[in-house]
Amino acid sequence: MQYVIECRPSYSLLEVRLEPGEQIVTESGAMSWMTDNLKVQTSTRGGLWKGLKRKLLSGESFFQNTYEAEGGPGILGLAPGQAGDILVYELDGELFLEKNAYLASTPDIHCDAKFDGLRGLFSEGFFVLRVTGAGTLFFNAYGDVEEIEVDGSYIVDNGHAVAWEPTLEYRITRARKIRSFLFADQLLMNFSGRGKLWVQSRSPRTLANWVHPFRPQGSK
Repeated sequence: MQYVIECRPSYSLLEVRLEPGEQIVTESGAMSWMTDNLKVQTSTRGGLWKGLKRKLLSGESFFQNTYEAEGGPGILGLAPGQAGDILVYELDGELFLEKNAYLASTPDIHCDAKFDGLRGLFSEGFFVLRVTGAGTLFFNAYGDVEEIEVDGSYIVDNGHAVAWEPTLEYRITRARKIRSFLFADQLLMNFSGRGKLWVQSRSPRTLANWVHPFRPQGSK
């Protein structure tokens, strides 16, 4: 499998070239274009319960699509729903992603929702995505992404964390600034340990708060 990421970092798009017999698994609805020799199979990949967990608990799609080239090389274009960068990670074990961050992977990688315990009660959701297996993983972010080598501790606003390695622990705390307490509900992820952390330059939650005053109002 060969791939190239175009239009980085604002409106990234992943283009994959599959040789005959090669496969790639994608998030439902991510396909932008493809050659007509690609066979598509749609399934829950793991059964009904795993599909429901992804959909209801982490915001990912119930179904995932598997593309396979037949009779010659095939081209597939994939675009995430949000405007931002796409990252490539060679997985051998597990990685944790925020909801909506999974884009695509090779077939030996599986994506499942994981209960995050009480520490996740105030985060972007009760659940995060646990990605396991060995192969190539593609995940996306809102805006640009910075990779951070954590050795000790690191604090990130919970709307900016995209992915982190399992060697990192974290807990959720509230910002202690008076301004944050009075005018916002800023929650922080306090990471500790040694490992890689990916943070995005924009937060969907912050965008939603900015757009909220401009939403259409029904007449009374």
